[in-house]
Amino acid sequence: MTTSGSKDFELDVAEYVEEAFERCGLEVRTGYDLKTAKRSLNLLLADWANRGLNQWTIKQRSITMVQGDGEYDLGSDVIDVLSVVCRRDGTDYSLERLSRDGFLTIPNKTTQGRANQFFLDRQLTPNLKLWPVPDNSTDVIIYDALTRMDDADIYTNTMDLPFRFYPCLAAGLAYYIALKRAPNRVQPLKAVYEEEFERAATEDRDRSSFNVVPKYEYYRVG
Repeated sequence: MTTSGSKDFELDVAEYVEEAFERCGLEVRTGYDLKTAKRSLNLLLADWANRGLNQWTIKQRSITMVQGDGEYDLGSDVIDVLSVVCRRDGTDYSLERLSRDGFLTIPNKTTQGRANQFFLDRQLTPNLKLWPVPDNSTDVIIYDALTRMDDADIYTNTMDLPFRFYPCLAAGLAYYIALKRAPNRVQPLKAVYEEEFERAATEDRDRSSFNVVPKYEYYRVG
């Protein structure tokens, strides 16, 4: 017996819609069926952005500093910033993340130096605020950004996600369509979706070692 030798299975938007309708016990019959399903699919992607870290959507980007300028608009596709370093003379220095209140209470926001702290102002266009503000125009800020997935646009497009998330996307779309078209199937389809998402999200994780070391500086022997 021989195998196919093929590893290129991929669904386009129309095929995800067809699969989701079939799970609801329905058929795609009209153009509006496609339209409402595509809308649900894009809302589903927004839900994924809220649920946690999707490893394939992490993009590493950089910004060359401008002396005296401590604020930089990021791309509108940026959801969050995970980590930031300042590269100076070939050496990377980590930046500590500040809360909104922590940044607001910095007494002198015009102090210049090598940036060691940042605050991400999550507006429609996220803005990265640095402190101290750059004292040269040669430092480079390098950051890992969590970014939006590509929208479901035309029906022949494939989706911006890895193979291991195909079942989760199909299950999620079926659940979203059931909310509108097959209310009697909402609960079982939701259960399948949550199970598929949990399985995919558990697999899609950073596998680096994690060690917890206790600190004894405040430990006192009685």
